[in-house]
Amino acid sequence: MTDAHDTAADSSLRTTGGAPPDDGGSSATEAPTPLLEPREGIPPVIADETALARMIAAFEAGTGPVAVDAERASGYRYGQRAYLVQLRREGAGSALIDPVACPDLSALGEALSGVEWVLHAATQDLPCLREIGMVPTRLFDTELAGRLAGFPRVGLGAMVEGVLGFVLEKGHSAVDWSTRPLPEPWLRYAALDVELLVDLRDALEKELDRQGKLEWARQEFDAIASAPPPEPRKDPWRRTSGMHKVRRRRQLAVVRELWQTRDRIAQRRDVSPGKVLGDTAIVEAALALPANVQALAALNGFGHRTGKRQLEQWQAAVDRAKALTEAQLPQPGQPVAGPPPPRAWADKDPVAAARLSAARAGVSALAEQINMPQENLITPDTVRRVCWEPPGVVDAESVSSALAGYGARAWQVELVTPVLVEALSVKEA
Repeated sequence: MTDAHDTAADSSLRTTGGAPPDDGGSSATEAPTPLLEPREGIPPVIADETALARMIAAFEAGTGPVAVDAERASGYRYGQRAYLVQLRREGAGSALIDPVACPDLSALGEALSGVEWVLHAATQDLPCLREIGMVPTRLFDTELAGRLAGFPRVGLGAMVEGVLGFVLEKGHSAVDWSTRPLPEPWLRYAALDVELLVDLRDALEKELDRQGKLEWARQEFDAIASAPPPEPRKDPWRRTSGMHKVRRRRQLAVVRELWQTRDRIAQRRDVSPGKVLGDTAIVEAALALPANVQALAALNGFGHRTGKRQLEQWQAAVDRAKALTEAQLPQPGQPVAGPPPPRAWADKDPVAAARLSAARAGVSALAEQINMPQENLITPDTVRRVCWEPPGVVDAESVSSALAGYGARAWQVELVTPVLVEALSVKEA
C-alpha cells in the first residue's frame, strides 16, 4: 500500500459533516482512495494452538494500541458468538483468528491486558469477545468518538472515508461468517476492517482534543470497559415483532409457548430462530388460536413447505397455551420500573409533564450547542427519572447527586445539572 497509510492519522479531517480542519481550509477536496488490500496481504487464518501461541507472542511484543474486531453470523446461527476475530498492532501486523477452532482466547486477552483496545461500536462486539476470554481493561471506541465529535455519519466506512480519505469495501458485512472455509474475499474484507482502525483512533483523538471533548470521551470509554455483562432480558418473547396486535392473555400465552419452542429448536440446531419460524407466523397463530393442525397450516407462515411433524410440534405448543389456567397466563405488558411512558404524564402529573418538556428543550439546545446527539449528552431515561421524581430540594448539589446515581458520568453531570435545575423549577403551564 502507499505511504498514505502511515500518515493518515496526521491528515486534516476530510468530512464535510465534522469539525473544520485545524488550518481552517476547505474539506472534502480530494477524492477518497479505495482500500483494496491489507498492506502485508491477507494474513493466514489462525486455527491451531501452535499458530495462536506465535501470534500471541508477536502481539504482546507489539507497541501502541491494538485494533480489534469480530464477525458474527447474525441471521444465520443461534446466538451472537464470534466466528472470526481480527486484530492489528504496530510491530505485529494483522491477524485473523478462527474462534471455532480456537475457542479459548483468554491467553490473548491476558497478553493484551493493560493495552488500549480500539473497537468500532464496542458494545456490539464485547459480549462475543467476552465469551471467548477477551475482555479489555482500556478501550477507545471510534464510533462513540465520532458521535461525541459531532459527525453525522459514524459507521466505520463513513468514518474511514470522511476522516482518513479511504474507501472500505463493505459488501460482506451480512454474510454467514460461520461458513468454513471462509472465502478469500471475505477474509480480505475482514482484515481491512482493522487496517486503519488505529489511524482512525489517532485522528479522532486529535479532533476530540481540539474540541475540548477528549476527557469526556475517556470517561465514556472507561464506563464501557468497566461495565458488567448485561443482565439476561426478562421475558424476551415479548419482543416478538407484531406483539402490539396481541391483546388477550391467552393469545400472549400462545406467543410465549411458540417463542420458547422455537428457541429450543433453534438452539439445538444452531440456527437463527427466524429460520425456524418467523415472528409473523407466531403472531398469526396467537391471534387465530387454531383448533388443530389443519387450521394451523392455513395460517400465514405455516404454508405448504412446513412438514407434518413440524406442524404438530407447533400445534402442540398452541395446545399447551390453551390448556393453561387463568393464573398461569402471562400478564399483559411488562412491569415498568421507573416513570410511566411520557405520553401519560399530562394526565397523571401535569407538573411533571411541564418539567419534562422544559428539560427536553434545555437538553436539546445544549446538545446542539456542543454539536453532539442528545442521547450521548445524557440518556433520555435519566432525564425522565429525574423529572418524574425530582430531589426534595432542587439545587445543583441534589440534581448532580441524582444524575450520578443514575449512572451519568462526571462530564455529563457538570454540563446537564444547570439545565435540569432550571427545568425542575418549572410549574405547570
